[in-house]
Amino acid sequence: MGASMSMLKGANLPVQAQAVRVELGWRSGPGVPDVDASALLLVSGKVRSDADFVFYNQPAHASGAVRHEGKNTGPDGVTDTLAVDLARVEPAVERIVVAASADGGSFGRVPGLRVRVLDAASGTEIARYESQDATVETAFLLGELYRRQGSWKFRAVGQGYGSGLAGLATDFGISVDDEPAPRTAPAAPAPVRPAPVRSEPVRPEPARPAGSARPTAPAPPPPPAAPAPAPAPVRLSKVTLTKDAPSVSLAKQGGTSGAMRVNLNWQTRKQFRGWGAKLGRAVANHSDLDLDLCALYELTDGRKGVVQALGNAFGALNQPPYIHLDGDDRTGAVSSGENLTINLDHKDRLRRIVIFVTIYEGARSFADLDATVTLQPQHGAPIDFALGECTVPSTVCSLALITNTGSDLVVQREARFLVPDRGVSPQRTIDYAYGWGMNWTPGRK
Repeated sequence: MGASMSMLKGANLPVQAQAVRVELGWRSGPGVPDVDASALLLVSGKVRSDADFVFYNQPAHASGAVRHEGKNTGPDGVTDTLAVDLARVEPAVERIVVAASADGGSFGRVPGLRVRVLDAASGTEIARYESQDATVETAFLLGELYRRQGSWKFRAVGQGYGSGLAGLATDFGISVDDEPAPRTAPAAPAPVRPAPVRSEPVRPEPARPAGSARPTAPAPPPPPAAPAPAPAPVRLSKVTLTKDAPSVSLAKQGGTSGAMRVNLNWQTRKQFRGWGAKLGRAVANHSDLDLDLCALYELTDGRKGVVQALGNAFGALNQPPYIHLDGDDRTGAVSSGENLTINLDHKDRLRRIVIFVTIYEGARSFADLDATVTLQPQHGAPIDFALGECTVPSTVCSLALITNTGSDLVVQREARFLVPDRGVSPQRTIDYAYGWGMNWTPGRK
């Protein structure tokens, strides 16, 4: 179908691709709520367990068939993408429901809400549905992939929920715990009273024939096995760091083990404002902008270093420094942006980490760039924040400081735009700002 054609509610189309990308999109702006995509894998209209719910806090299905790939900001707005490998969907799964939830408002305030199904191999648009009638809903069932006579099809649904993602998930059999259980003071122990002593006459034991054994009482039955603990309900909470609430404990969010992905995503604004506008010329060349996501690290044994694309210092995940950079997005066009991964299984070996970003080429400042940072622990709520507007000629920005307090890792939002002195590299500028004390030599890609 043509890219400009939108399906009517209730219409369906065949999906002949082996794997697809389901792209939820909308236009951002002042007062527009953030939107999140999710998927539910259904058998007879319900999930088999909470593991059949794929969303920002549970980004991959155990079968590998469905993955939540995250957000990307581009000229046409914001997208949140699900990758679905139809060939790997378990035979029992009949439908994959594609849902959207609004964080901080209703869908009546979300312009351009749409869902697209793309062939993962070619990028060809297979189906598109644009929602036109949203009002007070805070969750939407936009569409579904379903089996029909051995093949897959996509149906445009467009059903709204006023009870948010929690209500939608509950309807399909998900156990939701969006709020922590309230703490209650322990009950005072009841006073212990000694049991009364009863005196009974001693009765002689009857005589037994010689060589006979004393009769024994039958063994008591074994205690019943303790029931298996119920699985923890799904947590829908997210954490957004702001100037007023700039830090968060990873332990309190459940992010104490596994891999934590640090994602940087950005776009260039078409209209220049602030410091860039005062120059009277564009400070960013959109076609060749190259931002580098980096990390300064200090281990508990005193070793220090940097993880960055410059000099191919990509780090390592299962050995020091337990931080790995997965690649170098030299255009900002990669949908997943740039990513660092931190191995929280070795958090006791990490003393502190400064995550920062530099401009390698294509711009003279961060002015007129929109950038967001997301930290996604494998076993915890995602933590995100926006960098805000750059008002100085900065080519290096510290994003976050992660500190080992001895019993926890604390994430601190930094969002500090720094201006290097003449002849001083961005890396050395970060070093000076945070007192790392390293020796630096020129490097190249």
